[in-house]
Amino acid sequence: MNKNYKKIVIFILLIFTVVFILINLKVLEGNGGENSARQIGSRKKFGATYMTTNNRFYEIINDEIRSVVESNGDILVTRDAALDKNKQMQQIYEFIKLKVKAIFINPVDWKQIKPALIAAKNAGIPVIVVDTPVYDDKLVACTVISDNYDAGVQCAKYLMKSKSKANIMLIEHSKAKSGIDRIKGFVDTIGASKQYKIVAAGDSEGQLDKTMSLVDDLIKKHTNVDAIMALNDPSALGALAALKENGLLGKVMVFGVDGSPEAKTMIHDGFMTATSAQFPNKIGHIAAEKAYDILKGKRLKRDVIVPISLISKENLLKYEISGWK
Repeated sequence: MNKNYKKIVIFILLIFTVVFILINLKVLEGNGGENSARQIGSRKKFGATYMTTNNRFYEIINDEIRSVVESNGDILVTRDAALDKNKQMQQIYEFIKLKVKAIFINPVDWKQIKPALIAAKNAGIPVIVVDTPVYDDKLVACTVISDNYDAGVQCAKYLMKSKSKANIMLIEHSKAKSGIDRIKGFVDTIGASKQYKIVAAGDSEGQLDKTMSLVDDLIKKHTNVDAIMALNDPSALGALAALKENGLLGKVMVFGVDGSPEAKTMIHDGFMTATSAQFPNKIGHIAAEKAYDILKGKRLKRDVIVPISLISKENLLKYEISGWK
């Protein structure tokens, strides 16, 4: 690695380390709330488990859910599954033992989570899914997600508007339905056109560090790549770091999904092409409100799809670069 690349990698990892520490402080805060709930029996307890908390997107969703829950005088217990499906299932079983009123789930594996969903349903605890669906959606009370398919569609449309042909690399996350849908929307939109070819693909689990090594390997095998579609912004940032190492930064179009401050900064600086922006505040707020509606016995739509917005250099200044709005 050259010195400049090392500096970029260290800087990116430093940002994520700080975010990880702040998130864990939030988790500890949630654990403290659990103890308070034991002391004050009238306060309702809710549980939330996320596939990972090293992505600020999930922290914002959790903060919004916590805000609504605490405004009602109740308690939110938050857990990080660290991309381990078995750990996440154990967290759900823990919530059942705590007799929480509802569980918010961002599944590590959209199919393998089924046994825990059955356990929650048998315990009479409603489950609200956030960000990425579960396969057995009849086992959950409500699903609140972004329009993930359209996120991929919008990235593909921008690519086709910008280039008459492209050799494309896909960065996937096969265990998350949100990631599957984003890539499918992209691939379906470019269709069978010979002008737009998928020449390489790999699974990064949506993680920045894994994407760096993945793209570094793939870009050496497929030197003709001139566009990368990443399932989320951390993967897009990892791709940018790998491109920098290979002297290709600014020469390959890079697309992501999230609308994170880091991605918007990279778009502003001319290194990243576009990101399909999600709105985690809205997702978290809707999910929390749905939980209370369910507890009140209200009938509601099982699926809530939150629209996305494509952010590129053309409309970047309409958005808050340093935030998620």
